Amino acid sequence: MIKYKIDVLNTLKNKGYSGYRVKKDKLFSGSTLQKFRNNEIVAIENIDRLCYLLECQPGDILEYVPDEENNTE
Repeated sequence: MIKYKIDVLNTLKNKGYSGYRVKKDKLFSGSTLQKFRNNEIVAIENIDRLCYLLECQPGDILEYVPDEENNTE
């Protein structure tokens, strides 16, 4: 499964993107912010924007962790 390595909202806040600023500047939709809160994976376009804002690569944000259900060995 793909999961976040970081607390997205807290990392945005530390980079100067408060919840107020994210909403005011319409950087992410309300549903995307809710997905970040719930540690749900978002669309690639949002990962792209997140990488731009945080000045990082997708691998700095996401990681693959094998889960029991998908283990075929």
